[in-house]
Amino acid sequence: MQKYLAKLMVVVLVICLMGTTISFNASAASLETTGAVKNEYTYEEAVFLSGSPVIFKGTSKDIKITQKESKGRLTETYNMKLTGNNGATLTRNIAYESDVVDYAVLGQKTSNGEVKKYTEKITIGAITYTLVDYQFSQGTVTDNRAASDYYSGNVISRKTYAFETGKGKNAVQNTVTIETDSRHAGYENFWGATETQITESVYSYSDGKTSHVKNRLSTSKSRVLNYEENLGSLGSFEGGYAVVSEKDVISEYTYDLSSGQKGTLDLDTEYMPTIERLIIPKFRDLTNHFAKEAIEKMYSLGIYSDASNFFSPNTPMKRIDFTTAIGKAVDLRVFEEKKSKKTPTTSVFKDLKRTVKDYGYIESALNKGIIKGVSADYFKPDNAITRAQAATIFVRALGLENRAPDPGYLTKFTDNNQIPNYARDGIYIANELGLMIGDSAGRFNPNKPLTRAEASLVLERFLKYLEDDLKQNYRDDILFFN
Repeated sequence: MQKYLAKLMVVVLVICLMGTTISFNASAASLETTGAVKNEYTYEEAVFLSGSPVIFKGTSKDIKITQKESKGRLTETYNMKLTGNNGATLTRNIAYESDVVDYAVLGQKTSNGEVKKYTEKITIGAITYTLVDYQFSQGTVTDNRAASDYYSGNVISRKTYAFETGKGKNAVQNTVTIETDSRHAGYENFWGATETQITESVYSYSDGKTSHVKNRLSTSKSRVLNYEENLGSLGSFEGGYAVVSEKDVISEYTYDLSSGQKGTLDLDTEYMPTIERLIIPKFRDLTNHFAKEAIEKMYSLGIYSDASNFFSPNTPMKRIDFTTAIGKAVDLRVFEEKKSKKTPTTSVFKDLKRTVKDYGYIESALNKGIIKGVSADYFKPDNAITRAQAATIFVRALGLENRAPDPGYLTKFTDNNQIPNYARDGIYIANELGLMIGDSAGRFNPNKPLTRAEASLVLERFLKYLEDDLKQNYRDDILFFN
């Protein structure tokens, strides 16, 4: 993970955009296709109407954004006044409306919207472009998984501007119509979020000339874990970890304009990073241990909550401890239940009391389909977690179990015949993602228990996947191949 710009959402999300806090509760959606970049204070976009690129800028005082939700319909308004070089000005007022449908059984949401109001006036030099017609439609589908939400959508629009060239008797009334086709895809999880949007626009002028503009826009957020040494050599600890939250946005325009101008234009900006210091691990049995760094990271992040000074890295990891760690790693957000007549009094498993510490994570993981018991009624919380069980849990949390081949396939491991049927898809996907690999002899050892040290290493890889690999796929891969 490197940097962050919170993606515009229409689902339970709070973002700070140009100094305004907005709460959404629909599906993720990229409503605007201008290629604009912004941070806490500044806003910037490029306009190509005049046959030359003109960059318009504004600050938080120039932009006002509001939202209102009623009966499943979300209305968002944007009001902005921007200035460009040589006295150019842009005034824009927009009202979007989106309908959201929640398919709870499937764990999905759809958002489909349209523009109810769009007025715009752009003055560049002696010419003023006035928007006289605007058509817009967008649709997005979001798949809500335990570890990450994944989404994809499309926006199509048509803008028509009227403008006048010449003066007096020589004045000529002209129009330009911009047809836009935009695609976006992204993900969001506790550790990061990236949305990448590819927008292609064709400008058709009334004199028969055309322009073509393609924009690649990517917004990203990340939480980076850094080790900070203690400046005092005589302190009680050598150092500790800090989480640095970063945000960025990059935008590239490629243009071939009616004036004959061709080229590329890059815009980018960053948010002010924030830093949070974490608790300091003080385990006394990890000196020179191969998993020391991974174990200390998990403890500092609160994924482990061991009170003892001894971690016992080579002992088996219990099923309850591993499941709790996964729940905390993906931020299942377990809240204390308010006592009421409706509060359940029985546990989801007969061998697990509701009074057990972190019980809520087990119940939440079961409800979200991340785990299952060894039977319908029993969880066996103190049994060691096996490699097969761990791989299955990782992939269920990511929601990727359906990405395995059709049933009947063989994995590449030499002990393929020892893999339980329930774990085959999980092991295949976990290996493809690099979360878990085999030994030097090509065995996966599916029924071998994970030690606490080994579990820490695969949890570290799991977080790296959520932090880095998804960003690589949703930013660099999309931008490179589109």
